[in-house]
Amino acid sequence: MRLGVSLGLWQDRPAEEALLTARAADELGYDELWVGEMATYDAFALATAIGLSTGRIGLTVGPLAVAVRDPMMIAMGVASVAGLVGRPVNVAVGTSSPLVVEEWHGRSRARSATVLREAVRALRPLLDGDKSDFSGECVKSRGYRLRLPAPRTELTVAAFGASAVRTAATADRMVLNLITPASAARLTADFRAAARTAPEPDAAPAPTPTRGRGRDAARGQGPAPVAGPRVAAWVTAAIGPGREAVDRIRRAVVGYLAAPGYGEMFVEAGYGDVVAFARTRPHPRELLAAIPDGLLESVALLGDVDAARERLRAYADAGVDEVALVPVSTDADPGGVATLRALAG
Repeated sequence: MRLGVSLGLWQDRPAEEALLTARAADELGYDELWVGEMATYDAFALATAIGLSTGRIGLTVGPLAVAVRDPMMIAMGVASVAGLVGRPVNVAVGTSSPLVVEEWHGRSRARSATVLREAVRALRPLLDGDKSDFSGECVKSRGYRLRLPAPRTELTVAAFGASAVRTAATADRMVLNLITPASAARLTADFRAAARTAPEPDAAPAPTPTRGRGRDAARGQGPAPVAGPRVAAWVTAAIGPGREAVDRIRRAVVGYLAAPGYGEMFVEAGYGDVVAFARTRPHPRELLAAIPDGLLESVALLGDVDAARERLRAYADAGVDEVALVPVSTDADPGGVATLRALAG
């Protein structure tokens, strides 16, 4: 299993710690760094800053919300980062949340499954340097061609629901977030089945060489290449966590407990009482207090290195090809650097 890193972008930590995490991931030999977007840095700006301050780590920008960024904007952004940092840059897309799309951006999230599917179809030719010529029900782009060198990037789709999984099967990779190994196994099986019957993309991407040394989750050896579309999972990690780290993960999880699909996942993991309480819409403070550490452990790597590696093996057994560690940043471990160092060997 390949082991990469995703920036946590923890909202209650200094924003500049993202660069600390990125430099550590590069120096420790991780293959890939995911540069997402939340409420602080623009993802393309941050990816450029990281690319200019690191030596070799591969970059994936996203997942970017397709209801907010259209295919032209995404292709131009990826090509800009790749051209400025002189390094291959991949991209991930997804539907994002109602809070981000509807509240923050004031955009409609209607027909999100259709928008995602059409955005992927429209984006691939642009990334390969072709002129846009797509007109769907929700997404349109005609007549634009990159003026910068085409990045010919890998395209990843963030998925959880059935429709998004089918769309991911037409791309190069699916990424899962906040997932138990049991749910990962089901989604991965659905993804593999969909990939076997997915139509050929409008334009096939050029092969992307494996970057860096890679890390095998169990043995510390470089991974074998994976044939066909791959599955990645973002997994929050804190080695030897103190209370600050555990509470930070608890705050990150609280918004998912009542959400469709996620709630059922936690019920399956044995936390139906917490999910039922969350769906009564209690005060956030009361809900936080009701979340046991065991629920956090069902979707995160907590404890010592041996426990974390055992958990990584569970994701590998579920069919996950790549795990992106999301290191928890605390006062005791700024940027999650100590966690990354513990799991890099």
